[in-house]
Amino acid sequence: MKRVFSGVQPTGDLHLGNYLGAIRNFVKLQEEADCFFCVVDLHAITVPQDPKVLQQKILEVATLYFAAGIDPQKATVFVQSAVPAHAELSWMLQCITYFGELGRMTQFKDKSAGKENFSVGLFTYPALMAADILLYQTDIVPVGQDQKQHLELSRDLAQRFNQRFGDTFKVPEPYIPEVGARIMALDDPVKKMSKSESNPNNRINLLDDAKTVKKKIARAVTDSGSEVRYSLEEKPGISNLMAMYSTISGDSLKQIEENYRGKGYGAFKGDLTDLINGELGKIQAKYHELLASGQVQSYLEEGNKKAQRVAAETLQIVKAKMGLGI
Repeated sequence: MKRVFSGVQPTGDLHLGNYLGAIRNFVKLQEEADCFFCVVDLHAITVPQDPKVLQQKILEVATLYFAAGIDPQKATVFVQSAVPAHAELSWMLQCITYFGELGRMTQFKDKSAGKENFSVGLFTYPALMAADILLYQTDIVPVGQDQKQHLELSRDLAQRFNQRFGDTFKVPEPYIPEVGARIMALDDPVKKMSKSESNPNNRINLLDDAKTVKKKIARAVTDSGSEVRYSLEEKPGISNLMAMYSTISGDSLKQIEENYRGKGYGAFKGDLTDLINGELGKIQAKYHELLASGQVQSYLEEGNKKAQRVAAETLQIVKAKMGLGI
């Protein structure tokens, strides 16, 4: 079986974009691949975090993984900081990564823009992401367009290491769904839906109640006219909402256009609201059930142990190739 690796940061509130662009695909991939899904808490501390809130968010993200349909019997779910090999391999990879490569990373430029001080970790973040992926000899990485540059660096580092020290790492390939891979903001459809955006109307959180979802969809930016038609250039607002509808329902964009021909935005938004609330209602019910049961901690303990075993095998090989240890 092919091996899949991906992760989500335990910061902010997980939203519909995280679910439709990433977690929903994780659920599908677990049926056909050997999947490792991580709560990447080491990445979270590249910027300041409240320790108590961070711990709560780690549990929340893991619980939402399982509530959304990830099965601990089919996929390995674990917490990044529980596997020391991530930090260790990250340092080794930093030592073959060029300063200029990290300086060209778009996300670093965006997150450091206008700041007088920022952490070294924010700069070296892509090397840690490469370690996350390469530790598990990953074949496929479900990744959004905004992370594709980081995956390219992971591929470059795998190839560079293999050339210098002999075949060691698999060179991972991206997995980017055609529709729904990048859900955009409700208030500005040319920007990505974001956990860090201060305006709560930017996104629909996975734990938003039905009334909140209805209000947010009603306020979502559309375009001039009232035709429900998919065109990212001419109609980015309704196209974004159609991508949500298509990904949840399974209807093609053409089908949606046909179904709402002559009906306008109001009817479409009403049906989209019902569709989203139906999907989130199932996730939220399972989420609260899991929290009450205390099962998530035991699932993570098992996942951490398996990830530690697999990561240790790769790390031992890397150390030997680099001449580290006795």
